[in-house]
Amino acid sequence: MAEALSCARGGRILFRNLDFVLEAGQAGLLTGPNGVGKSSLLRLLAGLLHPMAGSYAGPESIALCDDRLALDEHLPLAQTLRFWAQLDGKDNADVSTAMARAGLDHLADVPVRYFSTGQRQRARLARTYLTGASLWLLDEPANGLDTDSVGQLGLALQSHLDSGGLLIAASHIPLPIAFDFTLDLQPLEELEACL
Repeated sequence: MAEALSCARGGRILFRNLDFVLEAGQAGLLTGPNGVGKSSLLRLLAGLLHPMAGSYAGPESIALCDDRLALDEHLPLAQTLRFWAQLDGKDNADVSTAMARAGLDHLADVPVRYFSTGQRQRARLARTYLTGASLWLLDEPANGLDTDSVGQLGLALQSHLDSGGLLIAASHIPLPIAFDFTLDLQPLEELEACL
């Protein structure tokens, strides 16, 4: 999937020579301190950034779930998800399923602007579930979630993997699934000192 992948932002090299392979039904975990490039790696894999060097090949359908809420906050949740469903070739049943997986079906008619931090995070996840994408790129998916919601997230992630999906998550909070590999990103100076 990735070979000798390197990334620079703001005139600083974040990581270099990353190699990993992700096959159907597998999950990868990104760890490391803030600022080492975990979010940049996810954005690179989503096609939003270009690598400094190396190559990456992924599936055609990719969903990125990060701290940006790509939902119209003035609309009720179901309505704003229906907008995306039309673009993704999904229907109202898919919207209902995504809301239920995120534990938000009871808030379908509530405008997103009234959501708490945890509800907003679950709305982001519902948007990801709705895409039907093969590869889910998740940036701190458990942030703001209570214990029950983290458990519900784990069920959704495992279901995606069981159906042959792929996922890569950056998380400081333990996620309730097994990961096939971990990439522990460290500040580049520390990496060079170890070589």
